[in-house]
Amino acid sequence: MSDHVSGGSGPSSPGDAGWYDLFSRGARDWLRHNEKVREAVRRHLPQIVAGADVLSGGASTVRVPVRMLEHYRFRLRNSNEQQGVGQGPAKPGDRIGRPQQDGEYQRGQGGNEDGSIQYTLEFRIDDIVDWLWEEMQLPNLEAKQGRAKEDDWTREGWDRRGARSRLDKRRSLKESIKRRGVQSAAGVQPPPFTDDDLRFRQLARREQPAMQAVVMLLLDVSGSMGERERQISKTFFFWAIQGLRRQYRHLDLVFVAHTSEAWEFQEDEFFRVTGTGGTIASSGLRKVREIIDARFSPSQYNIYVFYASDGENFPSDQPQAQAALEDLIDDCNYLGFLEVAPLAGSVPDSEVGKLFLHLADQRDNVGAYRVSGSEDVWDAVRHFFASDA
Repeated sequence: MSDHVSGGSGPSSPGDAGWYDLFSRGARDWLRHNEKVREAVRRHLPQIVAGADVLSGGASTVRVPVRMLEHYRFRLRNSNEQQGVGQGPAKPGDRIGRPQQDGEYQRGQGGNEDGSIQYTLEFRIDDIVDWLWEEMQLPNLEAKQGRAKEDDWTREGWDRRGARSRLDKRRSLKESIKRRGVQSAAGVQPPPFTDDDLRFRQLARREQPAMQAVVMLLLDVSGSMGERERQISKTFFFWAIQGLRRQYRHLDLVFVAHTSEAWEFQEDEFFRVTGTGGTIASSGLRKVREIIDARFSPSQYNIYVFYASDGENFPSDQPQAQAALEDLIDDCNYLGFLEVAPLAGSVPDSEVGKLFLHLADQRDNVGAYRVSGSEDVWDAVRHFFASDA
């Protein structure tokens, strides 16, 4: 066994140092690559979230273009080049312009110039959702009395024995260093590792208050909601559901659609439903109230309602819609309204939108946001579910 391995003090020869540097460089490059991939995913977030093929169930993966990464290196001048840095015709004070680039999709001529490479990575929907929801959560989530307790495993201390999957390498290395320091001081040649150096993370079971939540999704499918508006609303619901399901073990989902009347649907039916006729917002809100009273006691559940609509409502229904909203406020942890309208800005301006904004000025568990296209869906998700909401 070589000296540097038995002594545990690092590389001791030029060859060993080269191996160590190569190993460290590989680890650094791997971390840098992962960070660049994450940046690419976040940069293409609006396109990913707005993908209609994902919503329709036509794809289980999404593709993200990522620029090819290369190690930094010196590039030698070609032998046929006669000018280089400091050898051109420029004079002091000349302005150096940016090189002109062809359009992204413009076809260029053949040549032998250096270029860049892009490749496409394919990610599962589940992986994308996990990344996107790292900073998200349900607002105003509280412990409830329902399923009174639930077991939660938490890390608690170390032990010299345990499952190999819970081996704490950093802690084990520290124990090895301490032991070798003591043995070296006593004039003993220490081995690099012994079984006594190993430390395993221990888990302890603790009872936690149950976090039961129900998210009720209400969709306006009346005649004023065209196919585009319904598609945007369902896209928002789709990504919200995917993220919430990964964050909470006890989560119930309720799907309601309305025109002048309201109906409850199963999830697969909800994402295919269309409708015609007039709009009576109070019918959908009353249906939500009916379901809460029948199945979800506010004393046992965190209740969230998210309503998507173009905001148009039958004029004589405004007082009833306002009363139905006010009836829900005290029993809901959060009431959110997504207005889908081809207008600039993120502040709703419809009849129903104004009702929500008026209540939002008075209560902190009410919010509203307007989207004009699929590219705004992720901003809406962040507005309703950001950690500081």
